[in-house]
Amino acid sequence: MSTNVAGFRHVSSLESVLAVALTLRGAEVHLSLCDAALPACLRAGLDNVPDPAAFTDYGLPSLICGACTAEGDRELASLDIPTHRLNALLTSDDRATARAIADSVPIGDIRTFRLEGLAVGEHAFAGALRYFARGDLTGVPAAEIVVRRYFEASILTVYALRRLTDRIKFATSCFHHGIYVPQGLVGEVLRQRQVPVVNWNPAYRQNTFIFSHGDSYHHTMLSEQPEVWRNIPWDDGMESEIMAYLNSRRLGTRDWIWFHEKPVEDYDSFAKELGLDRNKPTVGLLTNVMWDAQLHFTANAFPNMLEWVVETIRYFWQRSDLQLLIRIHPAEIRGTIPSRQPLLAEIQRIFPSLPDNVFIIEPESQISTYAAMEHCDTVIIYGTKTGVELSSVGIPTIVGGEAWIRNKGLTMDASSPAEYRRLLDQLPLGRRMDAKTTKLARQYAYHFFFRRMIPLPFVIPTKKPGYELAVPSLDALRPGNYPGLDVICDGILQGAPFIYPAEKFGIHDRPDSSFRQRPAPAQPNASVN
Repeated sequence: MSTNVAGFRHVSSLESVLAVALTLRGAEVHLSLCDAALPACLRAGLDNVPDPAAFTDYGLPSLICGACTAEGDRELASLDIPTHRLNALLTSDDRATARAIADSVPIGDIRTFRLEGLAVGEHAFAGALRYFARGDLTGVPAAEIVVRRYFEASILTVYALRRLTDRIKFATSCFHHGIYVPQGLVGEVLRQRQVPVVNWNPAYRQNTFIFSHGDSYHHTMLSEQPEVWRNIPWDDGMESEIMAYLNSRRLGTRDWIWFHEKPVEDYDSFAKELGLDRNKPTVGLLTNVMWDAQLHFTANAFPNMLEWVVETIRYFWQRSDLQLLIRIHPAEIRGTIPSRQPLLAEIQRIFPSLPDNVFIIEPESQISTYAAMEHCDTVIIYGTKTGVELSSVGIPTIVGGEAWIRNKGLTMDASSPAEYRRLLDQLPLGRRMDAKTTKLARQYAYHFFFRRMIPLPFVIPTKKPGYELAVPSLDALRPGNYPGLDVICDGILQGAPFIYPAEKFGIHDRPDSSFRQRPAPAQPNASVN
């Protein structure tokens, strides 16, 4: 369990439960923890390290490392299992070498730099973008020193994990995120040494988590094969369940995070306010947050979201027969880490005046994204997960980035600028998706939200973003009590798929008197799972 950044309480608390549950299933669990060993990590942000100059003189220990280490001790020390501290795994020679490399590589080469085949530069640069909450670092004061410190920390993580895996032959591994510093580098080392990797993150629905084999879900959800969801037994009850949940997402009542307290659903009202022409076809465009998960995705049509937005506006400048309605993601201002590079400002910098057929819903607007997109001929997305919902109600969707709906046979996917423009040339479509494809989209949504998002009912949401644990007893973590926990542990220990069979157990996983198993659907393909 390579927890490392234990100052994220939601991370250390859940991984402490997993450590106990795995031990109760016969595993010998080890922990790795950072003890102020790294000059930069994903715990740092402008909220707790407001002055980037702190990286210059290695100032993180005095700002955040003490509290982070103490949090880890509180959450994990009482488990009485072997714990490996990164400082104890590093030598003075390691530190000197890491610093020398970090200081000598030209800044323009860091992002693509590989250390003996490991993508240390990619995770370092993604970590620096996350710290600044930006999609690029052009003109950002102190950006270079921050990037170099994340680069140095990446190299040190590689050295520490190599030494740990030299000493102990691990059968498998499990840790959060799977990207950024240090977690992305942990995965790089373990995969190179052929140690199976499991990564996890909180999912969207309350009480649920996404686990994936081999890499972060940012990558694995893109490559998941349709066979794992196309053949699930399907009945009217399952369709009602997923449609009820999708409808709840308009308010977020069943999710960890939501963005609108009172969304404006009256399309006629906000269309008039925006100046949309009701007689002209509208194409929607949904953005995501520019700094988030800035990794390399080979199938993307564009190197980053901003270039995609700019290219799209330029295209629609020539299409006066259409309207483009851009919805900037509310998470830019309401997310856990608000963006320091607002997309609207970038658009205004590149286009001092927009064409008359391009309209923007700003991130602070209470206009319902769903109500706006429902009136569009087609919706274009980059990395947002909303594509799963759009296709479930039959809205044609074009994908230009790493959205998880890509590669499912449900959307129009572009892997190059030329291919993207050819798809735009087909607009307006003037139709919704056919009934067969829409049904498949709902099956995928069911799989995505109810099967891949594994419920752990003892994880209770708190008023602030996060959660606390309500495990009734140690025995409750043994096999057979929580089906979701069994799925997770079987996946970690045996390599089983991280798919919770909601069609069998129901979508809530409550092992108490309120728990009711779903009846098996009476269908010819009911035995296919």
